[in-house]
Amino acid sequence: MSAPLRIAMWSGPRNISTAMMRAWENREDCAVSDEPLYAHYLAQTGLDHPARDEVIADGETDWRKVVGALTGAAPGDAPVWYQKHMTHHLLPHIDHGWIRGLRNVLLIRDPREVVASYVKSRAQVEADDIGLRQQVALYAELAAAGDAPPVIDSGDFLRAPEAHLRALCGWLGIGFSQRMLHWRAGPRASDGIWAPHWYAHVWASTGFEAPPARELALDGAAAAVAEACMPHYRQLHALRMRVD
Repeated sequence: MSAPLRIAMWSGPRNISTAMMRAWENREDCAVSDEPLYAHYLAQTGLDHPARDEVIADGETDWRKVVGALTGAAPGDAPVWYQKHMTHHLLPHIDHGWIRGLRNVLLIRDPREVVASYVKSRAQVEADDIGLRQQVALYAELAAAGDAPPVIDSGDFLRAPEAHLRALCGWLGIGFSQRMLHWRAGPRASDGIWAPHWYAHVWASTGFEAPPARELALDGAAAAVAEACMPHYRQLHALRMRVD
């Protein structure tokens, strides 16, 4: 693969992944793609997600065709291409060879925060639904190949978004743009068809917001899922990007 610069941000749900997509799309040189493997993931797993049938009908369910598109020309021939991915969409049968041709970044969040937000849109949640185990595996795979990705913790990021974005742009070898810090409210044509079910907060936003100070009260299955994911989170959190 050659130009464009392909940035793959590997996240879990209910992180700041959509806000991050807004930041990159607001650059003048950047195209974005919103969870291109989602239709394949739903078609293969049979999971009941909001707008499941619409997502499958609207998207590409053949992962090989998705990968072919992601490694081809960027939308509008943009020089920078930000690809927003959910790590749990990387089902076991998907070959990973193409991933090593991308500039990969991991975006993590405290699983207690993730689960508390997730169950507002989908009542049932399993540990593998939020992608932290898969993020640990992907990090290990890339690190073993000599290309350990930077890890960004969303809580840290929201306390210093400009510093993190400057550091990330520096790692990528591109200039930082102040346009990444603010965007217009509302939906975008680039949003996935599932956006009405998940993106209300981002649609109302015009920039990154400081993380809320709150006590989370999870119980039952939700608490168990968060606890099961905590060791994976701690492992990646120890590797997170640190900025001044």
